[in-house]
This record gives sequence, structure tokens and C-alpha cells, in this order.
Amino acid sequence: MPTTTLSAVTAGLPDLLACATLSVKTEGEGFLDVTREVARFVAEAGGRDGLVLLFMRHTSASLVIQENADPDVQSNLTMALRRLAPRAAGWTHRTEGPDDMPAHVRAMVTGISLHVPVVAGALALGTWQGIYVAEHRSRPHHREVALRFIGRGTASPDRT
Repeated sequence: MPTTTLSAVTAGLPDLLACATLSVKTEGEGFLDVTREVARFVAEAGGRDGLVLLFMRHTSASLVIQENADPDVQSNLTMALRRLAPRAAGWTHRTEGPDDMPAHVRAMVTGISLHVPVVAGALALGTWQGIYVAEHRSRPHHREVALRFIGRGTASPDRT
């Protein structure tokens, strides 16, 4: 029978809200690892414990947490998304080109927002996890990701 264990619970009022925008220049369809930039945002904000929130400000690109150990994973994910929403599927929306509507479908499926716990000033990602901007259009684009940290700052007294 499966068992579960709950760690000790700590509590405290948030005393830090930090905001920034991450500008990303993509090279076309694929995944771009932005984990270091998000971690740098948390560090520069003085975040200690809380959440970093990420929001993609576009409808044809998305944000994902995926494996960062083997680059074949990103290639295979790109292939899977192409199969899920192929260009030649008879889309009626083609105003911005044949890759636009499939990009909207791929972004809808993968999502445009993430939240990542921050513990002791570090992103609490799993061992093989990274944060990626997923570009679903074939040509390069300029993307913006709104970043927010909400939680306790490094100058905050502990209240456990």
C-alpha cells in the first residue's frame, strides 16, 4: 500500500513582490532553456522562499517544464507537437501564415503560465527539470515573459 509523508509546515507572511520582463529572441520552432534567467531574476529580486510566476505574453508560444538532461527530448517534443497540430490540417485561420493556427493549438495544449516554488533562494525544480520557452512558429520571434516573485525576501526574519 502506498504511503505518504508531509514535511514540517512553515508559515509566514509574504513581504516581497518583485516584477520583471524576460525578453526572449527565438530562432524559430523549438525549445529555449530559460532556467538560468529565471533563477537570476529570483536572486536579483532577493527572493528566499515563495513562488516565481511566469506568464507568456503571446498566443503562439508557450512555457513548459521539461527534461534538461538529453536534448533529444526537446527534438522529440517538437516532433510530437507537429503531429498533434500539423500545418496541413485544413485550418481556416491562415492570416499570419500556415504555421500560425497550429502554433495556437500547440500553445493551448502546452500552456502559457507556470509557477515554480523557490526554497532558500533556489528554484525548487526536480533534478532533470528545466524551464523552457516553446516557440511554435517556424521563423524567429521576439517573445516576452512576465516574471513575478511572491514570497519572503532574503532580508526577512524567519517566522517558523
